[in-house]
Amino acid sequence: MPEAAQATEEVAPDPAQVVQPAEEAIPDPEPTEGSELLDELRAQIARFVIPPTQQALDAITLWVVATHLQPAWQHAPRLAVVGPAKRCGKSRLLDVLTETVHEPMLTINTTPAAVFRSITEEPPTLLVDEADTIFGTPKVAEKNEEMRGLLNAGHQRNRYVTRVVGNDHTPRKFETFAMAALAGIGDLPDTIMDRSVVIRMRRRAKGETVRPFRSRRDTPVLHRLRDRIAAWARPLLDEAADLEPVMPVEDRAADTWEPLVIVADLAAGPWPRLARTACAQMVAAEAAAEEEHPSGARILADIRRVFVAQREVDSLSTEELLHHLRQDVESPWAEWGRSGLSARDLGAMLREFGITSGNVRLADGTQRKGYMRHKFLDAWRRYCPTVHPVDAGPAPSAG
Repeated sequence: MPEAAQATEEVAPDPAQVVQPAEEAIPDPEPTEGSELLDELRAQIARFVIPPTQQALDAITLWVVATHLQPAWQHAPRLAVVGPAKRCGKSRLLDVLTETVHEPMLTINTTPAAVFRSITEEPPTLLVDEADTIFGTPKVAEKNEEMRGLLNAGHQRNRYVTRVVGNDHTPRKFETFAMAALAGIGDLPDTIMDRSVVIRMRRRAKGETVRPFRSRRDTPVLHRLRDRIAAWARPLLDEAADLEPVMPVEDRAADTWEPLVIVADLAAGPWPRLARTACAQMVAAEAAAEEEHPSGARILADIRRVFVAQREVDSLSTEELLHHLRQDVESPWAEWGRSGLSARDLGAMLREFGITSGNVRLADGTQRKGYMRHKFLDAWRRYCPTVHPVDAGPAPSAG
């Protein structure tokens, strides 16, 4: 071969030595006026309260703007502002929300009938402070069942309540659809929490400072910002109603978060990314908290750990299962009731998940009342998905 040809001949590189370029991150879309308004609103909220995480602050910001587009939404997300004790900033956050949301309606000591009559096709934003005084104990909650029903029904459009009105008791349908923020000590009823973007407030630590809220000084500033947000949002109603964004979560969580993600997509800039990050992380955090709640999936997760520790036996007697549950020093079962979790308590909890006890054959050949492992498999997959799938057994056949 001629030397010139040799000099120009290309040699294929060794694939093992080729350095692949790093995958480039997808750039954020160009920001709009809405992105700047969201930035400004987030900064204003952060002046007065310290949410538990940056994601929570982003979620609050998006929720406020979503109230100005309520006619576009199929679902009206609740904002559950909860904390373990007083002085966590819950009421202060409600002060800021009152001055920035669309048509705020404070419902302290407001009767359900008055709320029904205030909700129209252009609904207000319901703001409920001290919600623990409404739902805090079973006795009090029973008296306020109508308010809870209103808040549950109002999460989805076209869910009406019928009441008789006037001297002739004429039946009349009332609208319930409206966005709502509820602040209180401790968790709200499960049916409300499940329809909420949950903000778990904390007391400020030493060195964390906020600005005192003063109506005379701060309200005009917040009102001007609110009016600018409304002016930006209102022309986008039809566009917002038509959007179906890709969501990082599913089912009711997706329904609840969709308005916030749509607001972020309309605003562009970094907000679509921030909204989906907040959605994924906050929904996952609530799912983990639900698994730890004794009245939720905690009992299922702890029973799964017992079966795993017992090398996936086919069945356990009720007595043996209770023994292992009470032995876990980090679980609530040893102190459940007067003398620990009882067979009756266990049966009542598991019936909520469609699981019942029966006669089981033990390793020594005897029969006793107990639980078969295979009866838990479906509930484990549905309510405890965070544990390794090996613990839950093989997936069901598609056939």
